[in-house]
Amino acid sequence: MNPANPLDSVYFIDLPESFSLSDHALKIDHALKIDPAIPLPVQKKDSDAPGSFNMEELSEEQILAGILTILAYDSKNKHADYYRSILKTVRPNIKKEMTEAGILKARNEDFELAEEIFRSLRGLDPADMGTVLNLALLCDQRADSYRSSGLTEDADAYDNDALAYYRDAMNAEPEVPDAFFNAGFFYLKKHNYAEAKNCFESYLALTADAKDEELGENGLYKQKRAAEVLEDIKNRNMDDDHFIRAHELIAQGEEKKGLEEIRLFLEKNPAVWNAWFMLGWALRKLERYTEAKQAFEKALSCEGGDENADTYNELAICCMEEKELSQAKNYLNKALSIAPESTKIISNLGFVALKEGNAAEAAAYFQTALEIDPNDKIAKAALESMDR
Repeated sequence: MNPANPLDSVYFIDLPESFSLSDHALKIDHALKIDPAIPLPVQKKDSDAPGSFNMEELSEEQILAGILTILAYDSKNKHADYYRSILKTVRPNIKKEMTEAGILKARNEDFELAEEIFRSLRGLDPADMGTVLNLALLCDQRADSYRSSGLTEDADAYDNDALAYYRDAMNAEPEVPDAFFNAGFFYLKKHNYAEAKNCFESYLALTADAKDEELGENGLYKQKRAAEVLEDIKNRNMDDDHFIRAHELIAQGEEKKGLEEIRLFLEKNPAVWNAWFMLGWALRKLERYTEAKQAFEKALSCEGGDENADTYNELAICCMEEKELSQAKNYLNKALSIAPESTKIISNLGFVALKEGNAAEAAAYFQTALEIDPNDKIAKAALESMDR
């Protein structure tokens, strides 16, 4: 995350009574009323010397960028409505253009710029829940990226931001069905199956009366997917109190108490792979690697368990700890076939190679991880350690 204050890049200028944007920076056909009593935010140029400003060099880009920065990071500014009016008058299609740009930047993992775009859009139209949902999805994606790179604290921070945005979107009036659909998958990743269930049930209820042509192909897919997830949660009883409590305890570092809860769940639900995975997770954290391996192997034998890359990765970690390097490599290769761009798995292959005494192969794995994600903390630290 960037600790710098973006508002430091903006300065305000006082305009003379005779000043007209249409005569200067903004070459537009219509007259734009400028209030000289309100200072205009302008984005600094990199080449600007402190305290220097030439009105004749003022550009349209500087003015629009300055306004967008204010809307993004100081949306409660007392002149925000005035700045919005300038932006909407000069660029009437700016909302659509910026939304498309933000989605593209997020897809390309240019997270900093995507967040700035969506924050500006929210400042431009605070009531637009589509932008709030885009911010939630962006923070969700960014958290996943940071966590896979070993940046756990940053990942947790963006998870919290994502949850706040999802809640804002779900509390909107009128309701936004997609907010519940996407929040459902957010909770699913967090193993909070009770909340996931509530979200998917809400999504299906909100879209129940919509006609197929209104939903379109994408909407029909979402209805089907939501129903599938609900059926899966129901069949595996994953909204059970013991299951939920077990995950909470293990995540909080209370593995022994978590073991008690997940074993109570498994007594009645022995065919749920997620539960065996959770049991293995707790045992591995307690460094009881042989027992953890048995739990993960049981997870693989249950329906759906062999489709999860994390199960193979966890098994590999246990095998590495027990110096079963060949088996660890086999499990990691299976994990990689499911998640071919997982830097976590690729780095673990590097650690296996290190334990085998093959430094060149290990370095190649760590370098591959960094090519996929230049910010990968684990691969970067491993290479630095090898250099030393």
